Amino acid sequence: MRGFYFITDPGLSRAGNLSDVREAVAAGVRVVQYRDKHAPEDRAREEAAKLRELCRGSLFLVNDRVSLALEVEADGVHLGQEDPPYAMARKLLGKNRVIGLTVHNLREALEAVELGADYLGVSPIFPTRTKIDAGAPGGLRLLREIRSRVAVPLIAIGGITLENAREVIRAGADGLCAISAVVTSPDVRGKIAKFQELFREESHRRAPHPARGQPGEV
Repeated sequence: MRGFYFITDPGLSRAGNLSDVREAVAAGVRVVQYRDKHAPEDRAREEAAKLRELCRGSLFLVNDRVSLALEVEADGVHLGQEDPPYAMARKLLGKNRVIGLTVHNLREALEAVELGADYLGVSPIFPTRTKIDAGAPGGLRLLREIRSRVAVPLIAIGGITLENAREVIRAGADGLCAISAVVTSPDVRGKIAKFQELFREESHRRAPHPARGQPGEV
């Protein structure tokens, strides 16, 4: 789950969810989350089914709506603290589908891992206007604190831009989402590609130099 994590936002998008997701997948995004809390059920079902087809080869998750995820055969769901409880979602989805949980502090992170969450969305990292109820930003300190205590993948979200993304990755994020920085761009694919390049650069930076050998070697 390393790299850019894409979340739809029809309210901010310049080109619409279908176009955005098509461009995201073309940019190499491996996880797409369909989020539209205000779409009527019929419209959400139709759009989610189309997005699901676009995401063959990538994980396709549905925000909040467990029944919708089942209907369109999504790979899983992402749940917030106020969404349906994890236990209910797991019972309905079964053990093989992905369930991610949003957390805002270390306590919630530890509880989510105890429940069995497959990954955590750590939010918000920085101040954001994309989600008005996101709460106070936890900053890089929160990300480092959670990273030091849990092993599941961490997806950072909230106020992330190309300018601060590198420090987010270095603080322990396995993936990150930058909704407004991407979907408001006239070049969604190109913008995501720049984020993806940061992950490649950081992966290369962390890799052991051949001349130094592997840990434990003389």
